[in-house]
Amino acid sequence: MTVQYLRRVVTTLAAAASLALAAPTSAHAGAMGSTPVRTFEYSVGGMTVKVPTGCMFTHIIRGSGRKITYQNAGVDCAFVAALSSGFCNWRIDFTYADTNNRTYRTSRGKTHSECKIDPMRNNAPQTLPRYGRACARLYVNGVRRVSQCHHITK
Repeated sequence: MTVQYLRRVVTTLAAAASLALAAPTSAHAGAMGSTPVRTFEYSVGGMTVKVPTGCMFTHIIRGSGRKITYQNAGVDCAFVAALSSGFCNWRIDFTYADTNNRTYRTSRGKTHSECKIDPMRNNAPQTLPRYGRACARLYVNGVRRVSQCHHITK
């Protein structure tokens, strides 16, 4: 019972720390944010795969104003989640929306059929035509599982 209690306390503390970072941030010179990946199950080849609590989806963006010089998103897992089979049939998309929250561009990532515990994707440097929001989105088996966004401001 002590091991289970300790595991719950550590997972709760990790989730609380990540929620403090989950709010959208300004990207004047750069921003980094993480969002917890909720537990979910999906089917691959007739087998059910469960992604347990303990994974974080992190989105990093660097640049100034509308110019993005570096952008990366990926998953990091700890505790029991690090021992799971990971994410199968995954992809990471980057989306860009204006200040009225209308998406005007999507950089769709390649769907990876292999299972990976730490999926990650970089995106090319670019200059956005409008201010607004840049988001990274993780899809597993075609279903969006988590998003992490940053505001792009002057």
